Amino acid sequence: MPPVKTFRPALSHVPARPARFLGSLACMLGWVLAVASCSPANQYYLLTPEGPAPSSGGMGIGVGPVSIASYLERDNIVFQESSNHLAVSASHRWAGDLDNNIAQVLATNLGRRLHTGNVTTYPWYNDHELRYQITVDVRQLHGTADGDAFLDAAWRVYSLPDRRMVANRNWSGTEPLEVDGYNSLAAAESKLLARLATQIAESM
Repeated sequence: MPPVKTFRPALSHVPARPARFLGSLACMLGWVLAVASCSPANQYYLLTPEGPAPSSGGMGIGVGPVSIASYLERDNIVFQESSNHLAVSASHRWAGDLDNNIAQVLATNLGRRLHTGNVTTYPWYNDHELRYQITVDVRQLHGTADGDAFLDAAWRVYSLPDRRMVANRNWSGTEPLEVDGYNSLAAAESKLLARLATQIAESM
C-alpha cells in the first residue's frame, strides 16, 4: 500500500495582517479605554421625608397617582440655567423613578402631618380602608441659577368612597441650597416636598 500523504496548507498562501494595522488597532483600543477611564462615575440621589410616619393607626389616606412634567421623566437631574434653558446632568441621576420617589416622600410627610400610619401610595387594591385620595401634578421641579430649588405643583383631594372632590389647589415655592452641589439640591427639593405636604394637609 502506498504511503498516505498528509495535507498541510501552504502557510505562505495565508496573507499576514500588516503590522501597521495591528498597531493602529492597539492605539484605538488604548484611546477608548483612556476616554472611558476619564468619564466621571454616575452619582445617584434620593428625595427624603423629614422623618418616619407613625407606624400604625389613623385614618386611611391614598397618595397618587403622582404625575410629573415630561422634562422630568428621565433619570438625570435637571437644572435651569436661564428662564428658557434647562441643563440635564450626565452623571448626577435619580436613584429610581422620580414620580414614585415623590409619592413615597409625600405619603410619609402627610402621615407625620396628619398623625396616621395608614397611608399608602398608588396603586392600591381597593378603597375600603381609605378616607381620602390625593392626586398630585408636579409641573416643575429643578435647581435654578439663583442657587435655589424650585417646585410648582397642583393637587386634588377626594373623599372616599363617594369620590367627591373636597380640595383643588396649586402651590409653588423656592428653597435655598445650603451649599453648591447636587446633594444639596436633592436636600432642598426634599424640603420643598415637606412644605407641599403641609399645604395639602391644611386643605383636607
